[in-house]
Amino acid sequence: MEKVESPATTASSAGITIALSLAMLLASLGTSIVNIALPILAEAFAAPFSEVQAAVVAYLAALTISVVVAGRFGDSRGLKPMLVAGLVIFAIGALLCAIAPSLWFLVAARTLQGIGAAFLMTLSMALMRQTATEARVGRAMGLLGTVSAVGTALGPALGGLLISVTGWRGIFWLQVCLTVLALIAVVTTLPNTRRKNGPSASLRSVVDRGLAPNILVNMLVAAVMMTTLVVGPFYLSRGLGLEAGEVGLIMAVGPAISIFSGVPSGRLVDSCGSRRILAAGLILLTAGSFLLALMPNMVGVVGYLVSIFVLTPGYQLFQAANNTEALADVPKERHGTVSGVLNLSRNIGLIAGASIMASIFAIGVGTGEFTNATAPDIAAGMRLTFLIAGAVMLGAIGIAVAPSNLAKRSPESMSG
Repeated sequence: MEKVESPATTASSAGITIALSLAMLLASLGTSIVNIALPILAEAFAAPFSEVQAAVVAYLAALTISVVVAGRFGDSRGLKPMLVAGLVIFAIGALLCAIAPSLWFLVAARTLQGIGAAFLMTLSMALMRQTATEARVGRAMGLLGTVSAVGTALGPALGGLLISVTGWRGIFWLQVCLTVLALIAVVTTLPNTRRKNGPSASLRSVVDRGLAPNILVNMLVAAVMMTTLVVGPFYLSRGLGLEAGEVGLIMAVGPAISIFSGVPSGRLVDSCGSRRILAAGLILLTAGSFLLALMPNMVGVVGYLVSIFVLTPGYQLFQAANNTEALADVPKERHGTVSGVLNLSRNIGLIAGASIMASIFAIGVGTGEFTNATAPDIAAGMRLTFLIAGAVMLGAIGIAVAPSNLAKRSPESMSG
């Protein structure tokens, strides 16, 4: 069990927030900054795109596999020491990527970087929960959601700029520099802790503490959000006939809304309670999904944007509330494990959205060869996919408000 030796002052609290936000930013930046370099990497290593894509897949796979392990290490060996270890692993991985002499060396280094990212993503959430005051927990979770959205949105633009100036290796040198800054910030601002050694709880016992509904709903929501990222570009380009630049601009609207709605969502959790905001978020996600099934086919781009303006704030409300609620009644010595399980369920949801929901889209279109599909075919696929996404969100609401779930929640957690 970890116990902070002395309460943080306002100044030190701000420093802690900056340090943990930077760690989270690095993890999310690592997921998106390499994507734009794939064509350059294919040329540099004279490799087919299918092989170069492994540089992205290796990072995501390592992150997904490692999040729960990272959380359990944090609980058993200390959250701060393990976050420092994760930063060191991430920095070494980025350094090896920057000097990679071959594609498969790069892929191996990206795997190492993904393991480090698992520590950053998981332990930043756990430490943010421990260091935030009870009145500001929702705000802290909302801030992490904002930072994660910033990293994901910033990656392609920043990567493109660096490639044009420094070549593809520059995107990894930047990550090395940012990781060193984060390491200094974490070491100097986070309070020293002391731990009481005790038996480590099993993963099953942690999940059994009323957390299963939060974990399952978290996975379903992530699947729906990934569906918008996978299906959206096909619909905008093939269904509406937009140019690549126009598609990119419209697809940037969602991340932009996430950036600006994260902290306000956390404030609402603190003031209104996690249960109410979680319900509101799921209702908006459901409405946004059904709107995506209907409005774009009726009024085109305007309908698509209106749907995204409903869906995306719902996601940020849900994330802030669900993370706050999941960690509300968990003992400090299990914060790392629970944070890891939440991240694992989110990553599984993202994979499901990219695979299962994409397959449903193909069924709706009537062919896996989208280059041969007509605009009405794409529209049919869009409609089917998001009708099912809306049904999935209705199921999520049912899970969240089930009497057995409500009975497990104490009055404190229901009030936020």
